[in-house]
Amino acid sequence: MWQSYINAFKNYLKLERSLAENSVEAYLHDAEKLHEYILLTDPARTPMQVTEKELMNFLKYLGELGLTAHSQARMLSGIKSFFKYLLLENLIDRDPTQMLEAPKLGRKLPDTLSFPEIEDMLAAIDLSTPGGTRDRAMLEVLYSSGLRVTELLNLRLTNCFFTEGFVRVLGKGDKVRLVPIGEDAMHYTRIYVEHVRTQLEVQKGDEDTIFLNLRGKQLSRITVFTTIKKLAEEVGIRKTISPHTFRHSFATHLIEGGADLRAVQQMLGHESITTTEIYTHLDRDYLQQTLKEYHPRSRNRDFNKI
Repeated sequence: MWQSYINAFKNYLKLERSLAENSVEAYLHDAEKLHEYILLTDPARTPMQVTEKELMNFLKYLGELGLTAHSQARMLSGIKSFFKYLLLENLIDRDPTQMLEAPKLGRKLPDTLSFPEIEDMLAAIDLSTPGGTRDRAMLEVLYSSGLRVTELLNLRLTNCFFTEGFVRVLGKGDKVRLVPIGEDAMHYTRIYVEHVRTQLEVQKGDEDTIFLNLRGKQLSRITVFTTIKKLAEEVGIRKTISPHTFRHSFATHLIEGGADLRAVQQMLGHESITTTEIYTHLDRDYLQQTLKEYHPRSRNRDFNKI
């Protein structure tokens, strides 16, 4: 049902509005994301039955996933065009987006790093030092898997399944989830574990903890915050960022790259799309393929050149 209307919308954009190919693809991307959301909340609902409240919940969910106000506003623009098309074709008698306001671009929201900014920060880390090797692995994991800082600090050696490409994460409420991890993150974590961590005098109780300070104890949250802020300053990034910025960036880059909302939801450990808890069982290979296909750090990697 949805796909037929989206295909007709595509023809309208190309033939009647004569939009450039990039603009057409952007509008279709927005309509597809709304479709994915509706499939999660009410699979039987058609485009003609979508309400203003559902659209507001959709925007709210995008914000929960980490999309910036600017990205939400741009996506809303495409969705507005879709419903204006339906109205023009007399498929609906009222436009549900008519009274819908885009998120205010000036409101205080967590900053998101661009992919080049993340690359600059990672490249600025001094890999010739033990601390630098650890920090590179740590930030690669944050950006590769979208972990919360507490989840990162609680990662265990016995919970890393690099052969399968997953890590077991202890999230909020002591809920465990499996999250795919990128090749870069595994590469630098192996280097850290095999060449730096083995040289530390690991303290009692932290034998299984991956990321340690130079005294062999589990890292503190403040150390991760300080490391990221110093790196940002070093490469000239003036945004207000924290470890959570990497989580927002992870979600934003995946969604804007075309990743399925359900996959991003599960990787982030979100159970609820709005007020209804949604439990989705997805195949591990599907989650892994989503990360490889849509995450910027997973494309065209040649580890022989690293």
